[in-house]
Amino acid sequence: MFLGMPAALAAQSILDLPAAPPGAHIAYGGDEFQFGELYSPEGRGPHPVAIVIHGGYWRARYDLRHIGHFCVALKKAGIAAWSLEYRRLGNAGGGFPGTLDDVRAGAEHLGKIAVEHSLDMRRVVATGHSAGGQLVLWLAKQRAVPLKGVVPLAPVADLRKAWELKLSSNVVADFISGSPAEAPDRYRAASPIEMVPMRVRQRVIHGDRDDVVPVSISREYVAAARRSGDDCTLEELVGAGHFELIDPRAAAWGMVRDAILGLVQ
Repeated sequence: MFLGMPAALAAQSILDLPAAPPGAHIAYGGDEFQFGELYSPEGRGPHPVAIVIHGGYWRARYDLRHIGHFCVALKKAGIAAWSLEYRRLGNAGGGFPGTLDDVRAGAEHLGKIAVEHSLDMRRVVATGHSAGGQLVLWLAKQRAVPLKGVVPLAPVADLRKAWELKLSSNVVADFISGSPAEAPDRYRAASPIEMVPMRVRQRVIHGDRDDVVPVSISREYVAAARRSGDDCTLEELVGAGHFELIDPRAAAWGMVRDAILGLVQ
């Protein structure tokens, strides 16, 4: 259950806070947006790892800085955070399939830096917020890196439904470059609800007052995943909106942190 945060904190959105100190900048490709930031906990390790994929409806004006406080909180909880940047709408090569290609390449690069940064590749999970939730579910299906599980946060888990609802000025049509009728194969290749079973543990978390991605999308996705045989659960946070899920100041943070910790044990 979500009980909210103090009014003084709630008045300042996580998006309005000064950016957190960045993690170590590590390129995984040659493009300026093909990099990750690694937040490593104190101590020798090897450390469990969370691949973190930020949201922003796949648009270039939203980058990984807004999820930095979330990554710092993971680091304090003893989990290394590998926060991925990727080409987005407005960047050359962004959208389908470039955005997906970058997420896969960034995840795969984790294995190349694991020894140097004392990362435990036997304890890797992935989490993503909003459009990043779609990307993290897509990544789970790719088997690009062995995952103990995924924690999608308010994910856009059904691209057809998002198109029907015209979410965020019908951004899905821009991301896919077409409607479901015009590009059915692309929707099948990128929409998580059409990709089940994932064959990986999924702990979906969504606020019941989310006005950016309706909680009904997660309800329908989890039902479909469970019908397919997946180990998939949904935690609805009463009274929570969209951004509390990536705000370490919010009561929601404890549930998100515990879901991630539960998967890496």
